[in-house]
Amino acid sequence: MTTILVADDEFLIADVLAFALEDEGYTVLTASNGRKALEALDAQPVDLVITDFMMPVMNGLELATAIRARHNGPMPIILMSGAQAEIARGRADLFTAVFDKPFLIDLVVAKVKALIGPPAPH
Repeated sequence: MTTILVADDEFLIADVLAFALEDEGYTVLTASNGRKALEALDAQPVDLVITDFMMPVMNGLELATAIRARHNGPMPIILMSGAQAEIARGRADLFTAVFDKPFLIDLVVAKVKALIGPPAPH
């Protein structure tokens, strides 16, 4: 089972990503902010994280920093952002890829496949 965590406080964006990734065969968890994303990561292993930058409680930069500090191994983190994408592009130590909003869902799915491969069978 290949699991992806999507952290975004815009439920429509989180749902669109989740549906597209689930259609490809991935298992998807969603979280509405960075703190809930960390709780989900502590509860279940995840292969890749997709996060928004601007979220309440803990933003995407704080989330990526916490993931890198807490989880050993190379976990790909994809950031999606409107205005803050340039900040993230300067942080290759935190983010594996950065997409500007609005994004093309097919490009995000293709990047996920390139980073972690096709979903493992259940």
